[in-house]
Amino acid sequence: MKSMHSIDIDTVEMTLDIMKYAIHRISNTAPEMGSPKKEEDLLKLVGETVTEKGIGGEKAFELFKDVFVKATVPADHPRHLAFVPAAPTRAATLFDLVTSASSMHGAYWMTGAGGIFCENQAMKWLVSLTGLPEGAFGVFTSGGTSANLSAMIAAREAWRDQNEENRAFRALLITSNGAHSSVKSMAKVIDADIILVDDDEDDRLTGKWLQKAIDNLSEFDRKRLFAVVATGGTTNAGIIDELDTVADVCEKEQLWFHVDAAYGGGALAAPSVRHLFNGIERADSITIDPHKWMFSPYDCGAVIYKDLELAKNAHSQKGAYLDIFKDEGAQGFNPADYQIQLTRRLRGLPLWFSLAMHGTEKYTEAIERGLSLAINAAKQIEETPHLELVREPSLSCVLFRRKGWTAEDYRDWTYENHKSGFALVTPTKWTKNGESETISRFCFINPDTTEKDIEEILASMK
Repeated sequence: MKSMHSIDIDTVEMTLDIMKYAIHRISNTAPEMGSPKKEEDLLKLVGETVTEKGIGGEKAFELFKDVFVKATVPADHPRHLAFVPAAPTRAATLFDLVTSASSMHGAYWMTGAGGIFCENQAMKWLVSLTGLPEGAFGVFTSGGTSANLSAMIAAREAWRDQNEENRAFRALLITSNGAHSSVKSMAKVIDADIILVDDDEDDRLTGKWLQKAIDNLSEFDRKRLFAVVATGGTTNAGIIDELDTVADVCEKEQLWFHVDAAYGGGALAAPSVRHLFNGIERADSITIDPHKWMFSPYDCGAVIYKDLELAKNAHSQKGAYLDIFKDEGAQGFNPADYQIQLTRRLRGLPLWFSLAMHGTEKYTEAIERGLSLAINAAKQIEETPHLELVREPSLSCVLFRRKGWTAEDYRDWTYENHKSGFALVTPTKWTKNGESETISRFCFINPDTTEKDIEEILASMK
């Protein structure tokens, strides 16, 4: 019987077909704007694909090309301006193939020394952008959710270690109403309570509001408060909390200060907006997602710590089979010691390769491009009588309304444009002074998006 790992002429041809597809897809600057299909519709089109005898590589790949990929929405389409899109460089995407083909285990230096070294080169650059003090460092994760979770576990364990009495309390943390949903979900995972603090007039968490919330806590709740999560660029509107005054309060109250900059962290490399993040250098931990605004493929997040030892105390795993490699070459940085995952691929390698190839200046240019697209979009909106800005652009997010439209109008417009393959721009909710309305939203990540794209999308809002 032929082994699954054997190589024959069919395997070689299938490999060539896959590589041709990959090369075409990577070089295509305007991929087809796919759209999802119901599970039952896909099943009718393809039937069962996992069978006792198999359907063969040629057939499976044909189904992927002709059916499955067309039922997905490419995040790197230049007119995909919904959610927080992605736009990996061709270098990063190509090296993602290399990373998978190299079959490296990235948990321990012993198994992945060369790859971890490369990851750490990219991480040094990320850390340098934050301004954290010497000794700060981080590790790549699967995304912002796992990064936030890893940081909060480290924060909770550090708080417990401060005082044995703290282990008797259910932990409590404070964040803002605009915080990412993963912060709230993460609190459930670690069985912590969460308080959402009202933002100020500019929809930011500030030291003033934070201090007011802390002062209003009962004596019992103050004892169990261990951390504050600020946001460095909300996903809905690009809003950056007042990090310097929040840091003041955290230092005064001796609380762990975490900054979730999963989306906005890319803008740390942009001189035009770097000052908006003042105070981030005082954080105890920071989340940044390179697969968002640093042009890496999914999935690539990062968590950075001011004090690595606190993270190691919380995450390092022990096991007989994990402690047998004593030779000198096997000793080094072990990513598994600083976040929740033991088994991990070297997801920071594509970022490293792209940075090594292009240089950090190109990254700054590409990120500044997203910021300039947002400014251009705002200008075009202000010049169109039936459109109106909801607020000034923040980072690369632009919130705007079509005067007179209902929630159904926004929905129908989105469906029509998406179904035709023209663009994907989705509505969102915006709440101000207790009033919520449906509006539209741009998020600019892809430097290949053009001013003409913006013009034509806005023109479709007749």
